[in-house]
Amino acid sequence: MRITLLPLLLLSLLATLPARADLVITRDHGGYVEEYKEKYARIRDRHERVIIDGICNSACTMVFGIVPLNKVCVTPRASLGFHQAYYDKAFTFGIKVTSYEGTSDLMAYYPDTVKEWISRNGGLTTTMKKIKNGEDLWKIVDPCPEDF
Repeated sequence: MRITLLPLLLLSLLATLPARADLVITRDHGGYVEEYKEKYARIRDRHERVIIDGICNSACTMVFGIVPLNKVCVTPRASLGFHQAYYDKAFTFGIKVTSYEGTSDLMAYYPDTVKEWISRNGGLTTTMKKIKNGEDLWKIVDPCPEDF
């Protein structure tokens, strides 16, 4: 009986190749800015794609400043939400306290197209400002092609 090593060699070769995994955002209400910076840096460094197919609010929107825009697209269900950064509730007894430093950091990541939209819509405030699918959104990011 002869054992062939070819299947084992192929499996070991495949195991060493980087896995391609697109991030599909369907319902992301945001969270800690530092966690999003790390998450999106990993996606950028792996040359992965991001498909926004639903809600992307708050820190989620940092994707536009970290992942190259040619690796990000939106579907007709996409919705973006922007607001000022605030401190964690644990340190403010449940009250949202604006972090001007955090807001400045957030704005520093956004490309000019995002900054321009925010400026045209009154700047960042404590109230969520939303962009739904359409011309304003497409000025920031392209719609997903069918084969994306």
